[in-house]
Order: sequence, then C-alpha cells, then structure tokens
Amino acid sequence: MKRVIISVIVLAFAINSQAQRIKGSDTMLPLSQKEAETFMKNNSSNKVTVTGGGSGVGIAALIDGTTDLAQASRKLKMDEKIKLQEAGVTYKEVIAAYDALAVVVNPENKVGQLTREQLEGIFIGKIKNWKEVGGDDAKIIVYSRETSSGTYEFFKEHVMNKKNFANDVLSMPATGAIIQSVSQTKGAIGYVGLAYIDKSIKALKVSYDKGKTFIAPSMETAKNKTYPVVRPLYYYYSSKVEAKVKSYLDFVLSTEGQKIVEQVGYVPLK
Repeated sequence: MKRVIISVIVLAFAINSQAQRIKGSDTMLPLSQKEAETFMKNNSSNKVTVTGGGSGVGIAALIDGTTDLAQASRKLKMDEKIKLQEAGVTYKEVIAAYDALAVVVNPENKVGQLTREQLEGIFIGKIKNWKEVGGDDAKIIVYSRETSSGTYEFFKEHVMNKKNFANDVLSMPATGAIIQSVSQTKGAIGYVGLAYIDKSIKALKVSYDKGKTFIAPSMETAKNKTYPVVRPLYYYYSSKVEAKVKSYLDFVLSTEGQKIVEQVGYVPLK
C-alpha cells in the first residue's frame, strides 16, 4: 500500500513539474536570473536554468533544440531564420524589456563625452589617441564583445554605421570581462548594457546630433528616449514548447516581472 502511495506522489510531481532552459545573451543574464529566481519561489514545481554565452549561442541552441528559450539582445539574422526553418522550428518572439547600451571608460579618463562619429572613429581604428578627442596623450585601448554577441552586432550596426571593427580591437567573451578590463586599464574603452554599470567604470555621454547635445545613459533617459542607443531585449522559442514556457513568460511580462526589470537595471516595457 505504501509503495502505491509513493508512486502516485512521484508521478504527480513529475507531471506538474516543468524544467525550463534559458540560454544566450550575456546582457540579459542578470535579468533572466532574477526573473527565474522569483518565478521559482512563486512556482515551486518549476525549475528554470539560465546560462549565457551570447545571443548567437542561444539562437544556435534554439535551432538544435537544446534550449527552450533563447535570450537575445538583437533580432534574428536572416541565416538564423533559414536554419530554424530547415530544422522545422516555428519560432515566436517576445520583447521582455529594453536596454540602454553604454560606452564606458576608466574612471581616471578625463574624457566624459563623445559623438557617434568619434566613437565610430575609435572603434574602426581611425582615432588611436585620447588627445584626438580632448583627452590625455595616451593610446586608446579598445575592448569589444566577440562576434557571437548580440551586443556586438547592435553596436556595429547602430553606433559604427555597419563599419568593421579595427584589427587590434580586443574581443572579450563576456560583459564582465569588458568591465574588468576597462576598470583596470587607464586608456581603455568598451561598451556594456546599462544594468552592468558600476563605480569601477565611467559611462560617457553620447551625441547623435554631431555634438549639439550629449546625453548620459540612465534609466530616466532610456525611458524618455532621449538617450540615443536603446534596444529591445528578446526571448525566442519554438511553438512546440509554448505551453511549457508560457507561465514563465507571462510572469516576466506581468506587473511584478516588469518591476524586476527596473530593479535589475533594465527598462520596463511601459
């Protein structure tokens, strides 16, 4: 009799429990981790695992069926859409939040603002010394995310006008590595999501009107759309797992989930 009862309990738990996998964008990692943590507290039968690696890594996992949700800081590329189609995956897209992409330097750097054109010049290798943009006579050391990163793609398209990065740009595997490198290197410059800004780095004001107005990245300037480098953050999933991921996505988009968005340092949808 005892064996039957135990079996029924185990079976009931197996039916009710849902293990969900989220993978991809490093930018979204703190957001998904906090959302998943709170979601699991409210839904004890659900388990959510979150890993980074970059938007491209998450989308590749969606294509080969090794993740339920791909988190991405950019939209799907055409070749990824083709691969999803070839794999028989009908995908859906959800915008979870927005993010301001900040350009950061070492706190000792006296430069506090740059135009989009100056940023382009630095990252393509045309501007190589800080004195060319009002700083000290010191070499500019440029850090970037690696090519699998959605942040890399977004920065290249929206800040660099789709021009190529200079050959001597140092590629970093994760946002944390950029923060560490910039914080320890006086002549360094890089870019990170708003939620990652801390006292170890300095965020620059940016101008997209050739130097007429310079705006600092912040929750306020991202919300009122005066900061020029704001992007949506996405979840992608196969329609086959919609029932499985619905409760988590509903939570992220709920009032409570969107409060977490802002608490962690991202921009809520409303």
